[in-house]
Amino acid sequence: MTETKMQETQEISEQLASAASTEVIIDFNKVNKWYGSFHVLKDIDLTVYHGERIVICGPSGSGKSTLIRCINNLEEHQGGSIVVDGITLNKNLKNIDHIRTEVGMVFQSFNLFPHLNVLDNLTLGPIWTRKMPKAEAQANAMKYLERVKIPEQADKFPGQLSGGQQQRVAIARSLCMNPKIMLFDEPTSALDPEMIKEVLDVMVELADTGMTMLVVTHEMNFAKTIADRVIFMDDGDIIEENEPNEFFNNPQHERTKLFLSQIL
Repeated sequence: MTETKMQETQEISEQLASAASTEVIIDFNKVNKWYGSFHVLKDIDLTVYHGERIVICGPSGSGKSTLIRCINNLEEHQGGSIVVDGITLNKNLKNIDHIRTEVGMVFQSFNLFPHLNVLDNLTLGPIWTRKMPKAEAQANAMKYLERVKIPEQADKFPGQLSGGQQQRVAIARSLCMNPKIMLFDEPTSALDPEMIKEVLDVMVELADTGMTMLVVTHEMNFAKTIADRVIFMDDGDIIEENEPNEFFNNPQHERTKLFLSQIL
């Protein structure tokens, strides 16, 4: 990304942040999670506002991926409460299904169906879950393939695409469900270095639309560009959170300082 483009994106981000909604869209209250005896999330308190872009970073095993996977119940929390778009996440399957229709997720691996072409991968969810007519679903899919800049790949199968193209298909697939929230779990970690930029550029453009986004990543330049808040986790705790300029230039916690010194 050019310096001019980064400056333009930062200006847009600041404008969006200044107009940010005070409407809470995700609320963690004293959330705990264990894997057996391993306490992976410890009394997590976190409030996310509509339209906010949050980047979550931290060392491996800190709980950051588990945190966002709890939002759509891919991981079940065992203490505290999580409220998503006004709905309490509990064992009620109807609540879980509703939340999952409103929350898109992009993983490290692309999780595309290899036996379906790109267009069919994108239309499957809207047709079966949203009950969208096939023609409308296909038109919608092409709109989002245009957004991620690969409409010409619609008839190809995932195995015919590069890693960066597959990840862009995965982003478009989530957008086809018209979610209110997008979660990204280290979306560039499985990509070759030359493919990372094309995926990050798509994510920057998505952030510019005002989408609520939570992104687990080690791409700190991306965090500086799009985040309203950067959260640092370690050992199951939120150690520090701040707006990007303060987070990177004036970290308060010694553990945060050590982490940033190792990755910047």
